[in-house]
Amino acid sequence: MGDLATRRSFPVTHSPISSSFRIGTHTVRRVGYGAMQLAGPGVFGPPRDRKAAVAVLQEAIAQGVDHLDTSDIYGPHITNQLIREALHPYRDGLLIATKVGAVRGPNGSWEPAFSAADMERAVHDNLRNLGLEVLDVVNFRAMFSAEGPVEGSIEAPLTALAELQQRGLIRHIGLSNVTPAQVAEGSKIAEIACVQNHYNLTHRRDDALIDQLAARGTAYVPYFPLGGFTPLQSSALNDVAARLGATPMQVALAWLLHRSPNLLLIPGTSSITHLKQNLASAALALSAEDMDTLNRLAGHHTAGTP
Repeated sequence: MGDLATRRSFPVTHSPISSSFRIGTHTVRRVGYGAMQLAGPGVFGPPRDRKAAVAVLQEAIAQGVDHLDTSDIYGPHITNQLIREALHPYRDGLLIATKVGAVRGPNGSWEPAFSAADMERAVHDNLRNLGLEVLDVVNFRAMFSAEGPVEGSIEAPLTALAELQQRGLIRHIGLSNVTPAQVAEGSKIAEIACVQNHYNLTHRRDDALIDQLAARGTAYVPYFPLGGFTPLQSSALNDVAARLGATPMQVALAWLLHRSPNLLLIPGTSSITHLKQNLASAALALSAEDMDTLNRLAGHHTAGTP
């Protein structure tokens, strides 16, 4: 797992926020990279420019990213195959987190796939397409609704994942698109390394859950940290960004980093320029006044499926 010859240093943060946190036995930088946008439109089919997608992944690693988020559902198979093409053999210390719990219909729809057979198939698909013998983190995505968490038992699929973990195919198990009750249920079946839910500057349904997980030392990984398919927009956000000489999206990411030390970010992009801007958000210090201004922006909900 050799280093890339062109490795560049990661920007050093001088802000008061912590720069790293743990997922299971891995300590990673708090700003990683989500690979969902590397697939085609609607996260379905191949990218328009495969070479550009590979270049973004390689640049992410060159910039010091050590936490990649992906899934064999993306494409399907496309994103994992791109990661393997761009980065295999993988650098020591790189954590690759994937998710299971859904399949794609022929028209790109997202369909639940919860059975034990579904869990085993999905784990082996991820292993094969990523070129791995064991998966660092597998998040079970509860698909009772594609639009957000809905109550329902996750005992059966999580028990199946725990058995695959015992067989040595998975190191750590996480949860995605879940309610606090499902986190509690899952914690009785397996040690939960992380929770990955929709959360950002204006969508804060999980405030209490984040605080509970922080008290336990459990990572929370917000998806759609920049709003998802409808990017965050706010005059107050723009004003704070202008005052700091940053982009609004950098401020939105910095707010998450300041929100709680257990938040790990996985902003996605297919642009090297945007990738570098996202990573630089780790060095952006927000004042108490900035935080007060941004904390008043809650209330907007952006639907979508990661």
